[in-house]
Amino acid sequence: MATRRQMSLAGLTGLLGIGLAARGRSEMDMDTYQALGLHEPFSWEQPINSRSAKDFGQFMQPSGDNQYHPCAEAFPAADVPRGNVEHIEAWADSSVFGGTQRDMWIYQPVQLGTSSVPPNLILFQDGAGYVSPDGPVRAPAVLDTLIHAGELPPTVGVFVNPGSNVPSCARSDPEFGRQRSLEYDSLTDAYVRFALEDVLPFVEKRIGRSLTDDPAGRAICGISSGGICAWTAAWYRPDMFGKVLSHCGSFTNIRGGHNYPYLVRTTVRKRIRAILTSGETDLNIPIGSWPLANKQMASALQYAGYKHQFFFGEGGHSLRHGGAIFADSLRWLFE
Repeated sequence: MATRRQMSLAGLTGLLGIGLAARGRSEMDMDTYQALGLHEPFSWEQPINSRSAKDFGQFMQPSGDNQYHPCAEAFPAADVPRGNVEHIEAWADSSVFGGTQRDMWIYQPVQLGTSSVPPNLILFQDGAGYVSPDGPVRAPAVLDTLIHAGELPPTVGVFVNPGSNVPSCARSDPEFGRQRSLEYDSLTDAYVRFALEDVLPFVEKRIGRSLTDDPAGRAICGISSGGICAWTAAWYRPDMFGKVLSHCGSFTNIRGGHNYPYLVRTTVRKRIRAILTSGETDLNIPIGSWPLANKQMASALQYAGYKHQFFFGEGGHSLRHGGAIFADSLRWLFE
């Protein structure tokens, strides 16, 4: 199992097809890489430069978030028909992430019953935070409002939590208990394969119809590690996901995500439309600054000519800002 920093090195070399040997002896060799400790997973068990893991909480509910509230569309008028949300508990039918289970929610708008067109799709990582009727986003209610107003076509929302290891999973696995990071932060195609091979076929059977296969009608959304996961899924399969909504995305050195600005700048532009958010009091910890990382990512998207928007607010590492602009984000992504 590759460590976080091995993933970082692989992200910079493997994803571009560049081998260390091919770059000459002047480049960092593996002995130097290991001598610097870059192959070791990061640990914050002890204070570093007078910074402690106890400081983490200040970024989660800062005062700058107090100005943000769910958008008006999260409170549908009385005449707006409400869609159905089905909760599937402890779903464990993944072939990609075997030995895991997770909760899932499937939203279907009322208008789906009278439409013969394959519906659009929005797939959410950390689904519980987005589907909650009392949360900062309240995505089903927003979708009800926008679909009723004709601002979105009938759209299915799929809300998926990160996996947890089932009891029978061997605890000798060095990644045991870190399933969310493994799924979301890894710079591989594993999560998008999970979505395409495991989740969406299950959803289509559950709703009794096919989803659109047009990437312009498919969005993927998440916060933090779920935000970089959304980008990674589209990066590998822009033919399947053409829209990305990343809230406080972890484009930092967790498993090599800090390499994305370089990759975006040096790779032929892909057909991805994206929105990024961050804030002045977003995470700033030993593995990186989320405000700076998202600014660098937005700068790379601008440089490479991507259709994108970047909303930099005053809040922290939460969905408060993203929820306040959620309806407008969907309008722009699907315009």
